[in-house]
Amino acid sequence: MPEPVRIVFLGGLGEVGRNCACLEVQGRILILDCGLMFPNEEMPGVDLVLPDFTYLRDNADRIEGCILTHGHEDHTGGLAFALRDLSFPVYGSALTLGLARHRIEEAGLLGRTELIEVRDNERRRIGPVEVEFIPVTHSVPNGFATAFHTEQGVILHSGDFKLDLTPVDGRLTDLGRIGALATGPGIRLLLSDSTNAEEPGTTRSEAEVGVVLRRLFADHRGRRIIATCFASHIHRIQQIADAAVASGRRVATLGRSMAKNVALARSLGLLSLPDEALVDIEDIGSLLPEEVCVISTGSQGEPMSALSLMAAGDNKWLDVGPGDTVILSSHAVPGNESAVARVIDGLYRRGAEVVHTGVAEVHASGHGKAEELKTLLAVARPECFVPVHGEFRHLTNHARLATVMGVAESKVLLCEDGDVVRLSDSGIDFDGEVPAGYLYVDGTVGDVGHGVLRDRQALSEEGVIVVVVTVDVQTGDVVTGPEIITRGWVYAPEAEALLGEARQAVLAGLAEAADRGATDQDTLRRHIRGAMGRLVSERTRRRPMIVPVVMEA
Repeated sequence: MPEPVRIVFLGGLGEVGRNCACLEVQGRILILDCGLMFPNEEMPGVDLVLPDFTYLRDNADRIEGCILTHGHEDHTGGLAFALRDLSFPVYGSALTLGLARHRIEEAGLLGRTELIEVRDNERRRIGPVEVEFIPVTHSVPNGFATAFHTEQGVILHSGDFKLDLTPVDGRLTDLGRIGALATGPGIRLLLSDSTNAEEPGTTRSEAEVGVVLRRLFADHRGRRIIATCFASHIHRIQQIADAAVASGRRVATLGRSMAKNVALARSLGLLSLPDEALVDIEDIGSLLPEEVCVISTGSQGEPMSALSLMAAGDNKWLDVGPGDTVILSSHAVPGNESAVARVIDGLYRRGAEVVHTGVAEVHASGHGKAEELKTLLAVARPECFVPVHGEFRHLTNHARLATVMGVAESKVLLCEDGDVVRLSDSGIDFDGEVPAGYLYVDGTVGDVGHGVLRDRQALSEEGVIVVVVTVDVQTGDVVTGPEIITRGWVYAPEAEALLGEARQAVLAGLAEAADRGATDQDTLRRHIRGAMGRLVSERTRRRPMIVPVVMEA
């Protein structure tokens, strides 16, 4: 009897980002993507959010490798952290591996992996599984759907995809091969991208954005143009460059990731940009404004990105002003809306003209909408279905689409991070849970922890009070203090009376401790915190962090 196959979801189900899953066949593990997520406003000081790698560390000896569906950081950015504790080969297209290599190399971890290139429609055995790499169209070139040929039948993962009939590079989503799998061995289980499942209709073609860009370049002739997009969106970069060259401009890149990715894509033949059309950002001052197009990073309003520095007047290379037009050729990722709005405001304050998705169709999504998702379901005709990649509302709507397209409701599983699914001769069902919480990264420190985040939220919302006092450990008498230092609770010069009450409350708390014969530091700190907390709550109805500092005389 064929062994069951297990799918373990470590991220990407219930959020946009942290995409990571494991396919377990005959006791061996194939990791499918290893991504990161960018923090939201409820994660102060956090730089990145990763999947919980506990399950992978606990099963390190069973890992055969990691398959990358495409080059976006929400699918590849976690590798530089996973490879600190693990070692395994990584499979992907040449561009995907090139983009992933940047972060792995920066972390000094290339020695812990082997980067193995795979090509369109290649079929390769990885451990006990035959893996087929099927071309799909997305907002980064050379993305794959992956078909896993197992004893339990074909398991198809769509990857991030859209059904663009006029892609910039002519590389279509290979529905023909997916259809051949459906009519041949059949597709037992489909895991499919849910990002735009709520959106009716179909996604605009990337080629349509090129038409808009060319019109904008014509309309803004005589002005310097600065265009921003994701550094991995090679097709968008190509269309910006084509519009620039057609209007007699030379192209400069700004931002380290943009320069690296343009060089990589040109070396792989995925970006057509002749040498004579390129100019170094250091040399644009020698050109007239109408002869320049700068392609920059920072479309998401990242604090230290090139575009944010421009908006603040702090960019080393560009002083943005009334003669500039800035085109934001992207859509704000959920959670980044306020940051992008602040950057746009800053650019307007400096006199620039700004074109964004609110005023022109300068962006097209890389994810298929409802009709495209239904088309894939119609072509694949899966026996079982699990929606992946999206917030819970996206997964729910995609599950409904699957039942509309004929998948039995009992064979549609709505999963979340940490769920384990078992595919066996008897069907598909849940098979337990694994750890799948958030791993927070601040600087080079992994796993900041929920306790640290709670402290940071308290500091940002309520402020902090530091109480410094010196106590005679023999008698419990206060020798100096208490000195009260506050930040974000009250403005000290205007609250002397309140701070005086606070000092008296602290002294009373310490006297109470002395009366009980308690002079150890932990007890004294507890009495200070309690006395101060009661006063703060009664007088201000606030809950700042209270930090008692007790020194011994």
